[in-house]
Amino acid sequence: MATDSAELDRNKPRGATRLFRAFGASARGLIGAFREEAAFRQELAFAVVAIPLGLWLGRSGLERAALVAPVLLILIVASCLVWLIWFLKSAQIGRLLSTHRAFEKASASVERASDLIALAIQHKSSPGARVVLELAKRHHQRHLTSELLMAVAKRAIATEQQRTMALMPTLSSIASAAPFIGLFGTVWGIMDAFLRIGVEKSASLPVVAPAIGEALIATAFGLVAAIPATIGFNYVDKKIGDLLDELNASAEVWVETLIADPSDARGRG
Repeated sequence: MATDSAELDRNKPRGATRLFRAFGASARGLIGAFREEAAFRQELAFAVVAIPLGLWLGRSGLERAALVAPVLLILIVASCLVWLIWFLKSAQIGRLLSTHRAFEKASASVERASDLIALAIQHKSSPGARVVLELAKRHHQRHLTSELLMAVAKRAIATEQQRTMALMPTLSSIASAAPFIGLFGTVWGIMDAFLRIGVEKSASLPVVAPAIGEALIATAFGLVAAIPATIGFNYVDKKIGDLLDELNASAEVWVETLIADPSDARGRG
C-alpha cells in the first residue's frame, strides 16, 4: 500500500505538467488562429484595395487597354459632357426665359399692332418677339383670320422648341446608355477574373480581386455618368416646358392684337 501511495505521489506532478502543457498548446492554437484571421483580413483588404490600384498603375498601356480602360474612358468623357451640357442648357433656357418675360411685360400694355411689331423688333433675342415677327410677315395679307395666325404662331413656337431642345438628345442618350456601358465593363472584368483563375489554377483573392475591382469600378463610373444625366435632363426639360407654355399662352394674345388692328401693317404693305 505504501508503494502504491508513493507511486501516486510521483504521478501527480506529471499529471499537472500534462495539464499545463495541454492548456499551453490550446492557448498557442487560439493565438495562431487569431493571427491567421488577422492575416486573412489584411490580405483581403490588400487584395480588394491595393492590388487593383497597383494593377492599374503598374500595367503597360496595351495591357490596360485590353481590359476596361476603354469603357472607363468613354464613361469619363460622357460624365464631362453631362455637366457641360447641363451648364450650357441651364444658361440658355435661363436667358430665354428672362428675355421672354421682359418682352411679355413690355407688350402687356400694347394695344396697336404696329406698336407690338416695333416692340418685337427691339427685343429680337426674345422667343416671344421672334414669334411676333413671324406673325407680322402674314399681317399684310387680305382675308386674314385668327386661325391662320394661330397656325403661324404654332409653327414659330415649334421652331423655338427645336432651338431649345438642342443637345437634349445627347443628355438623354447618356442617361440611358451609361449604365449599360458600365455593365459591359463589369462583365468584361468578371470574364478577366475567370481567365486569371484558369491561368493561375487558383481562386485566391490576389488572383481574382484585381479583375473584380476593375469590374466594380466600371459599374460605379457608369452610375456617376448616368445619374447626373437623368437629373439634368429632367431639370432642363422642365424649364423648356415652362418656356413653351408661356409662349403658347402669350401667342393667343398677340394674335388677337394683330387681328384687331390690321390697318397699320396693311398700309405699310
